Order: sequence, then structure tokens, then C-alpha cells
Amino acid sequence: MNIHHIGYLVKKGPKAQAAFEALGYIAEGEWTHDEIRKVDILFLQKDGYRIELVSPYAPDSVVSGLIRTYKNAPYHLCYEAENFEKELAELEGNGYIRIDEPTPAPAIGGRRVVFLMHSAAGMLELLEEK
Repeated sequence: MNIHHIGYLVKKGPKAQAAFEALGYIAEGEWTHDEIRKVDILFLQKDGYRIELVSPYAPDSVVSGLIRTYKNAPYHLCYEAENFEKELAELEGNGYIRIDEPTPAPAIGGRRVVFLMHSAAGMLELLEEK
């Protein structure tokens, strides 16, 4: 598995975008409105690193609780899986627990993603390879 991006939780998407662009990050496209998770998403890149700005737009967003606790902060690593089902099973066999089911991600071309949690390593996202 290769790292695809670092998920970065932000309260105000456009302000966060401007702050990261001031550091030299370049947006990879436009903001995507994800109605499944009730978040707005933007990918930016710098020096070979990709971050995903994630900003909730509804009080019942999947990250609303996290934004109240952590404010603006990185909160997950996303790994791209060559064999999605196999690598998901391996992660679960190594103590990761699914916190949702695989669903399409509009911000990544509809590829499936699933989020998992590990008591020692925190949250990760598994992304289906192209």
C-alpha cells in the first residue's frame, strides 16, 4: 500500500485553502461537495505530498464530532490499495476495525473508500486503486 494523502480537518475550507496556498501548496482541482459524508473536500499538493482538506457543511457530517474536538488538524492517513478486498481483510486481521462500509468517494472519481480505526495507530482510510 502506498500513501495517497493526509486527511486534514478544517472548519473553514476557503480560509484553510488560502493558508496552505501561502505555504506553496497547489490545488489539484476544485472543491468537491460529498453528500454521502456531508463534507467539502479539496486536494492540494506540495513537494510530492498530497493533503486533503475536509470541511463539514452540516451538523450531522461524519466529521462534525471530530471538528469540535480537534478543530483544524490532520486526522487520517489514506493508503491506496492495489487489491482492495485483500488489503482490507489484512488490516482487519491486524486489529483495525471498520468504522463505515466501503462507499464511492466523489472527490476521488467514485473510487471506493473505507475508514478504519486502530487503538494504537488511529484512523486510516483505504482507497481502491484506479
